[in-house]
Amino acid sequence: MRTLLVCCLTAGLGVAAAPQKAAPQKKEPQPDVFLVTIDTLRADHVHCYGYDHIQTPALDALAQDGIRFTQAFTPSPITNTSHTSILTGLLPSSHGVTDFAVPLSPAHPTWAQLLHAQGYHTAAFIAAVILDSKSLAPGLDRGFDFYDNFPRQSQTKSRWGRLERRGMDVVQRAEAWLSAHPYGPHFIWVHLYDPHDPYEPPAPYSQIYKDRLYDGEVAYADSALANFISYLKKNRWYENSVIVVVGDHGEGLGEHHENTHGIFLYDSTTHVPLIFKTPAGTSGGKKRVVEAQVRTTDILPTVLDLTAIPAPSRLDGESLKPYFSGENRNASERVVFGETDYPLRFGWAPLRSVRAQGHKFIEAPRPELYDLRQDTAELANQYEPWNEQVKSFRGLLAEVRAKAPPPEPSRGTVGQGTIDELKALGYLGKADAGSSTNVPEPSLLPDPKDRIEEQNLLHQAMLASEDGRDAAARESLEKVLDLDPKSSTALRQLGELELHARDYAQSAQHLKAALEIDPNDATVAFHAAQALEKTNDLAGARVALEASLKLKPEQIEARLLLGKVYLELKNFKAAEDQFDAALLLQPNSIEGQLGLAQAKIAAGDFEGAMHQLESLSHSQSRNAEVFQLLAQAYAGLGKKAEAQRAEARARLLRTQK
Repeated sequence: MRTLLVCCLTAGLGVAAAPQKAAPQKKEPQPDVFLVTIDTLRADHVHCYGYDHIQTPALDALAQDGIRFTQAFTPSPITNTSHTSILTGLLPSSHGVTDFAVPLSPAHPTWAQLLHAQGYHTAAFIAAVILDSKSLAPGLDRGFDFYDNFPRQSQTKSRWGRLERRGMDVVQRAEAWLSAHPYGPHFIWVHLYDPHDPYEPPAPYSQIYKDRLYDGEVAYADSALANFISYLKKNRWYENSVIVVVGDHGEGLGEHHENTHGIFLYDSTTHVPLIFKTPAGTSGGKKRVVEAQVRTTDILPTVLDLTAIPAPSRLDGESLKPYFSGENRNASERVVFGETDYPLRFGWAPLRSVRAQGHKFIEAPRPELYDLRQDTAELANQYEPWNEQVKSFRGLLAEVRAKAPPPEPSRGTVGQGTIDELKALGYLGKADAGSSTNVPEPSLLPDPKDRIEEQNLLHQAMLASEDGRDAAARESLEKVLDLDPKSSTALRQLGELELHARDYAQSAQHLKAALEIDPNDATVAFHAAQALEKTNDLAGARVALEASLKLKPEQIEARLLLGKVYLELKNFKAAEDQFDAALLLQPNSIEGQLGLAQAKIAAGDFEGAMHQLESLSHSQSRNAEVFQLLAQAYAGLGKKAEAQRAEARARLLRTQK
């Protein structure tokens, strides 16, 4: 009472009351952030999205605790491109990762970088080599304290551990890391790849869903998510965390004749589930369902909004926080853009799309317009060039193109080992693919709608080849050539299949035909040279290798083979040059060092060969070929005793094998 009286008196006299010290506010700790991306997950194959033929209790429970977006869309139907959009908040044409192995530009910050700069401990756990930052997804590891790449040298021939990890394995690796690094705040990205084909769910899902194996993979992925959520709850990370679960893209499952994904931009491969669980209290503790159309590019801006972290200057998405409050359920929908350059790998036109105002427009050689309110399956094409909506949508696509940065001067290239990994995962394994940046739209290339059956057969052939079912692979590829005799992709795959089967004449025939159609494929030229060399067409092998190396000079295997070919052609100086070039690329190459010594001996430089081989014999003391060549060098120098000793050593090593 006395304090109140003093305050009143001082106020009445115009005297300022002594300021009261405000109690220091306790700073709320930053919430942990958990991102779970489930590969190849269609929204309409999740129980809480209305699909009654599956049980997905973990996703359903998370939706009960959080906010479920019924109309969320990805801009890309390809794994590494779609994930890059999630992690940067940018469209593919903005971040530039429109193909495999294209490095993410340092100009585009990722979730991990933005959160790490604010004190977050960051880790990523990937389930497939398609997101390996050392090969097919360079740059995605930026900002992560730990990025769980695959081992460079796999100890197993099984796809599990070599190309892919089961969902339960991925979450257990994430849980182990969290247990070892308990102090936060954390940003953890967990990637589950299981719904991606081939559909091989483990028991009991393989039995429960034996007639719907894709659903079995989805149900199994949900069980892995359940394990992870249970771990977070047990360790008291769940309640005050931000948890985002999203599909990176969907799956065709035969709709529009697309068995898998990557080629088309229909909803079957672009409509994905998106669920947000916010920290306790921020969503009122009630289940929320948002019907407005949103994008996966909106996820990063939302997380930055929830954590009060400044956003980068360029984002193609916007925060979803306005939808979180029940008072703002009528917030306007977002315009959705779609992009796929994957058809370029087959020599077909890239596609672009706009989804807005209940319609979808797809820019293609034969454009498409669908009224999604009347035609949810996108079957009745209503395109007319003079349609005002078409003009409006084309204007929006033009704006996106105008805002896109110019292409990087250096595009990604894929090494042979990574090409094999791509094929094993069911993707076309071409070393270099074109970019949509230099393809006009609408493109003059073939429309993918006219070629989708070829893609399905090529996909089947790749998976059959990976499984060792050569006859089935050959049958699928021959069907492609029945549809299109000039399919360079089918000719290339057939040539490589016959090369592995050691039918070198047939292999050379297919690969030479592929090169006539696509002379700019360095890998095809190299494989053709391998087949030609085996058939003793040395001149043809030399031409193919020189063409391959002109396109891609850093190929050590091509350098070594060209050196061998030059040796057989008696052009010893040219052989030395190629082996020298190979050793510049890989100084410790034993094959390169032996080839160089052989070329020196053939050219009469016995002393040069002797010095090189004597040095090599210390590190290669069990290599019979080293001592055999050393014997020849000694003999050329007239050192008979040394030659005899080296010859005896080579003979002994051969008998010990």
